[in-house]
Amino acid sequence: MSYVMRDGDSIESLASRFGVSMDSIEKVNGIDDPDNVTVGAVYYIPLNSVPGEPYPLESIPPAPVPSPPIDSSSANQVDHKAHVPYLWIVGSLGIVLVVIVLGILLYVCLRSSKCLTEERRGHSKDPDGQIRFHILGKPSFCCGSGRYMCCTSADWKQTNGDSSNQQITIPKALGSHVLDMEKPVVFTYEEISSLTDGFSDSRLLGHGTYGSVYYGLLREQEVAIKRMTATKTKEFMAEIKVLCKVHHTNLVELIGYAASDDELFLIYEYAQKGSLKSHLHDPQNKGHTSLSWIMRVQIALDAARGLEYIHEHTKTHYVHRDIKTSNILLDGTFRAKISDFGLAKIFGKTSEGEATVTKVVGTYGYLAPEYLSDGRATTKSDIYAFGVVLFELISGKEAVIRTEGTATKNSERRSLVSIMQTALRSAPDSMSMSSLKDYIDPNMMDLYPHDCLFKVAMIAKQCVDDDPILRPDMKGIVISLSQILLSSVEWEATLAGNSQVFSGLVQGR
Repeated sequence: MSYVMRDGDSIESLASRFGVSMDSIEKVNGIDDPDNVTVGAVYYIPLNSVPGEPYPLESIPPAPVPSPPIDSSSANQVDHKAHVPYLWIVGSLGIVLVVIVLGILLYVCLRSSKCLTEERRGHSKDPDGQIRFHILGKPSFCCGSGRYMCCTSADWKQTNGDSSNQQITIPKALGSHVLDMEKPVVFTYEEISSLTDGFSDSRLLGHGTYGSVYYGLLREQEVAIKRMTATKTKEFMAEIKVLCKVHHTNLVELIGYAASDDELFLIYEYAQKGSLKSHLHDPQNKGHTSLSWIMRVQIALDAARGLEYIHEHTKTHYVHRDIKTSNILLDGTFRAKISDFGLAKIFGKTSEGEATVTKVVGTYGYLAPEYLSDGRATTKSDIYAFGVVLFELISGKEAVIRTEGTATKNSERRSLVSIMQTALRSAPDSMSMSSLKDYIDPNMMDLYPHDCLFKVAMIAKQCVDDDPILRPDMKGIVISLSQILLSSVEWEATLAGNSQVFSGLVQGR
């Protein structure tokens, strides 16, 4: 077949187009150089078949055989092997965690069971019906206080010594529920007697409403021991129930108790500076220095915080019912702690408000009018008594004052509240305090900021309002006294450290 060479044609393209080899085209046409072809020239194409018939297809090489597929199970096996270390690690950690949790649960269960067993062993009834308790051979500070070491169940185990088998007889009136609470340490009568040198007069700190108070030294810890007759069981139990459940830096801490057939004993932390009363009323004759203004405000704030705690922040709210200067104790740095919870009562919601109807108890001069009239003890009753304490801090006078008699008039007793209220009516503001000055404690020697003293007097006046609804709550009192204390400190700073008061403040008093 003849073919006219066109532009772009080549021997290779012709061989491919007509299905012949390049060698056959070059041989027929006598071409030596297949790349040198002339456009327009005629070239012969040797065909293998007649034109018009289909060209025979060259044998197509077989497609490459695909590689055999990888077995999916073996692939999974490889992947599984890759994850095995991780699974072992996770599984091991899970097992360890489970073992730890089970161990903790087992320990708690065993400990609870052990404590219950020890408590059951710890007290049993004698044939005579009296309750007997096994006590500690070596007393230690116990869980009656967050600031003392807690006893463990091991502390209650009996030892081989004779002292471990000692028993203490508790009067029937106490009942077995003495130990149902968070327990302070139980001491023997012999131990208490030893602490006080046989209740020596040299160890006597004073006489309270419900008994005498003695000084003692327990494991190098100073303690105060209240000694009461067995007839004061109600007050004894009230103190234990309250002080085993409430713990605050401005409440005295109960360390332990003891009892004999006819006497009851409570062991407290010791307040080195005694009661607030002894520092306010004729302090020089009692061997005390007078309190500075700063110290008085700090004491008021401490007592307010203690009251706020039992009124608002405990799980069970309490009314103290006997707030007075003799029940506010001072530690070595003159920080105040409320004591004597023998009259404390739980209070809660009633249909007529928060009140507890009881027999009227307390100290004359500190009792709120509504409490005297209907026996309803509320937090407002404590706030009234706290107002009286504030008036005492300002005036240095006692809650009840005996006026001097004259030729025409016999002496009479007047409450400090009525006297201070009369004085404040004549002094409507801090700028007109001349009528109030006669009732300000002269032991302060006029070293106080007048505006701050007037503010404290107005807080006291609100606290002793005849209408309990108009009295502030302890939270508001704490806030107000905190601000007054800050202002008083700033006032002290203006004295440039030249006063005895400022020096006491710097020393932490």
